[in-house]
Amino acid sequence: MKLSSRAKAVSQSFFAIIIGLLIGSFLMIIFGFNPINAYYALFVGAFGTVTDVLETLAFAVPLMLTGLTFAVGVRAGLFNIGSEGQMYLGALAAVVIGGTLDLPFGLGVVCATLAGAFVSLLWSLTPAILKVTRGVHEVISTIMFNWIAFWLTTYLIVYHFGDPTSAERSIRVLPSSRYLILFEGSTLTTVIFVAVAYCVLVYFILWGTKVGYELRVEGSNPDAGRYAGVKVWKTTLLAFMLGGIASGLAGASQIIGRPPVWSFYATLGNVAGLGFDGLGVALIGRNHPIGVIAASIFFGALIQGSRYMQYNAGVYFELVRAITGIIIIALSVPEAITVLRRWVKK
Repeated sequence: MKLSSRAKAVSQSFFAIIIGLLIGSFLMIIFGFNPINAYYALFVGAFGTVTDVLETLAFAVPLMLTGLTFAVGVRAGLFNIGSEGQMYLGALAAVVIGGTLDLPFGLGVVCATLAGAFVSLLWSLTPAILKVTRGVHEVISTIMFNWIAFWLTTYLIVYHFGDPTSAERSIRVLPSSRYLILFEGSTLTTVIFVAVAYCVLVYFILWGTKVGYELRVEGSNPDAGRYAGVKVWKTTLLAFMLGGIASGLAGASQIIGRPPVWSFYATLGNVAGLGFDGLGVALIGRNHPIGVIAASIFFGALIQGSRYMQYNAGVYFELVRAITGIIIIALSVPEAITVLRRWVKK
């Protein structure tokens, strides 16, 4: 991306933040709250202390991975919104391996992580194959597979991998399969290094390899791609595979890399929704792997800081959610318009 393009993207994002904050301020004034106090509490809650910063990063970890799933799909001209379901299966695989195999510490973490990534990758291949062989639109297939994954995972947790002493959750991951906590008093673990490393790896694949270049060409200009001999089936499979691995890592990160539960709630509550939140993260990050990292940290700051808006500024929970949603939508609009224009031209 040229410097002028980057400057344009930064200015658009800055302008979008201002618009979102102003709209949020207007809402708070209507309901009798002081927006200055509320936003101050938001900022202090996200970055006020070292512990707050670490919690912001902990919230960002799964989002940078689920955001990457959607971002890679868009780069290939696809709307892969199956991260939610892929993440469920990845988290379940991490629970099964991490909770049943008592392996040495390093080996246990590696096996549970790889299991999550591999099972999620396999789950993502079916919509990809349907797209390549039958022309089934990925939006339809991935939505359907999200629900299949939800109920399949729920069934397996409740009836096969439930904790005998606690009906509301799965078996607990053994200590040998847990990522190390970086600092006491926070929930941030060493899994953040895995997440960042994978984002950087995907960036290298997309911008440093031939197949990555073909994927981006197919997404930005399909006609030019076909003229150049780009194989659509190859770029489609690659996009889904990279996204599937990312979602599996996201699911595993919340089970074997996020204390203190170290298990999967039967309601899937400690993972549910993160796949869909990744769509907003990808749009804020302009569907760029490095941008997704920055956007996930911003998103994590909103999650962490919004709790302080309730406690310290007294803003209602529902209003806090509405305000953070407005800010996210405002930031997502510029890239969403770009993606829609590209899709319409196709």
